[in-house]
Amino acid sequence: MEDLFSAARNGDEIPEFSVSEISFEIKRFVEAAFSRVRIKGEIFGAKRADSGHWYLTLKDDNAALAAVIWRGTAATLSVKPEDGLEVVATGKITTFAGKSSYQLIIETMEVAGAGALLKLLEERKKAFAAEGLFDAAHKKPLPFLPRSIGVVTSASGAVIRDIIHRVRDRFPSHILLIPTPVQGEGAAEKIAQAIKDFNRLDEISNYAKPDVLIVARGGGSLEDLWPFNEECVIRAVYASDIPVISAVGHETDTMLIDYVADKRAPTPTGAAEFAVPVRAELQTGVNNLEARLKNGILRYFGEKQNILTGLARGIPNLEQILQEASQKFDDRIERLRLALKNFMQDKARQIELCGLKPFYIRNIVEKKQETFNNLLLRLSSVSVEAVLKRGFAWVKDDNGKTVYGVEAARRAKRLEIRFADGSLNTGNAETPTTKNKHSNKKGSNTDEQQISLFDF
Repeated sequence: MEDLFSAARNGDEIPEFSVSEISFEIKRFVEAAFSRVRIKGEIFGAKRADSGHWYLTLKDDNAALAAVIWRGTAATLSVKPEDGLEVVATGKITTFAGKSSYQLIIETMEVAGAGALLKLLEERKKAFAAEGLFDAAHKKPLPFLPRSIGVVTSASGAVIRDIIHRVRDRFPSHILLIPTPVQGEGAAEKIAQAIKDFNRLDEISNYAKPDVLIVARGGGSLEDLWPFNEECVIRAVYASDIPVISAVGHETDTMLIDYVADKRAPTPTGAAEFAVPVRAELQTGVNNLEARLKNGILRYFGEKQNILTGLARGIPNLEQILQEASQKFDDRIERLRLALKNFMQDKARQIELCGLKPFYIRNIVEKKQETFNNLLLRLSSVSVEAVLKRGFAWVKDDNGKTVYGVEAARRAKRLEIRFADGSLNTGNAETPTTKNKHSNKKGSNTDEQQISLFDF
């Protein structure tokens, strides 16, 4: 690309590109220059395609930037795209040759500032409350003596240890833990899935469903606690058949999960106190074994990830190729929908016009028929028969030409005089003809009299 610019400045011959070639050169130049960027802006026009990809626009006061979130990435985001939400998106700039445009491929996204989070929190609270998710009628009573307690939290944090210690001190109950991340990308989805898994634990494992669930994490900033405000978590708690105790953050922290849960505890330790009524001893070492197992799995998959990353450097980015093809497919589907809509509207207009045309044609035919009748009447009034009926006669010579004066009549050897009811001839002995064809002896005398009229 730089060589092309240099050639243009130096007056050298500019190389010729096809449309595909120049599009590829622009794509390579843009992706090399903006392979990793962080962009702050407000989301608008967010739309999830049938393929699972998200298409949206980031804007500020002066500009707008198209963006796309691939389906696999969208499933791991801690913040879902919503119109009006101000975010900081991280990704790379690329081009889309199908529309001669550039766009941001978003890899991670976070809310920009606590103010925006508080605004979004309040909007979600009102929407969920209007839907009835926080109604007291849906609250389930906690069991008095639970045989087992399900816990959704991080396996390595202080929260699970506090719960275990408090339960062990109060009542000997089994604790079932589904370890999940409690902040960051994908945390909300994993927390929601853990709640769902607890509700069908007897179907997917040899364990019975717990009698009560504790969803907990320690204190932190609003951004750290945000997964517990996500819609998927709220709906998972609302749909749970098992009573849920929420214990998120400190006592002064209030998340949306606190409104939908059957019981809110001020701290994780308080949640354990709500769950069991008396002192109990729990088996020691469970937490350490779970932590060791989790760390071993993390190390194992970490090593495999490093190997896979090294191998991936030597092969083309097949995922990107498929994603771009998928984006083109989404674009074609949208264009086809618009074309079909326009086609149907055009056909509807044509049908309306066809209904009007017979009406206009009928009017035209009637007006032409009236004009024809008028002309026919005018023509009949000036015809030969009409003139003869008014008392005029038509005189022709022996050559059949019309005679207009006395001199022409004298020069003619024979004259034919036509009346309305017949004709007669002069200058010879022929018998006159009439429409009534009367014959009498006076007929020849009449001819002789008519001949003598022109014999000056």
